[in-house]
Amino acid sequence: MDREVLIAAIKEIAAPYTEDKTALDTINEDTDFIKDLKINSANLVDIVLDLEEKFGIEIDNDSMAKMLDVKSTVEVIEAKLAAHDRK
Repeated sequence: MDREVLIAAIKEIAAPYTEDKTALDTINEDTDFIKDLKINSANLVDIVLDLEEKFGIEIDNDSMAKMLDVKSTVEVIEAKLAAHDRK
């Protein structure tokens, strides 16, 4: 799946939880959910759950712990989608 499509999906899912809407408008792979978008850790879990539902994947706790910025989140989703396709 194209990275830009994944970033757009992350942006859409993160929007309701984001306090800094200006940072959301310029979201990119370097965007940090907590520092840049001002998303608290509880809402970060909600975002992960929403991503699981959207992409039909299961994200384990170790992977979830890595998902603090957009690049890491895209990498986890890509890996989970690839693993899901191999099944």
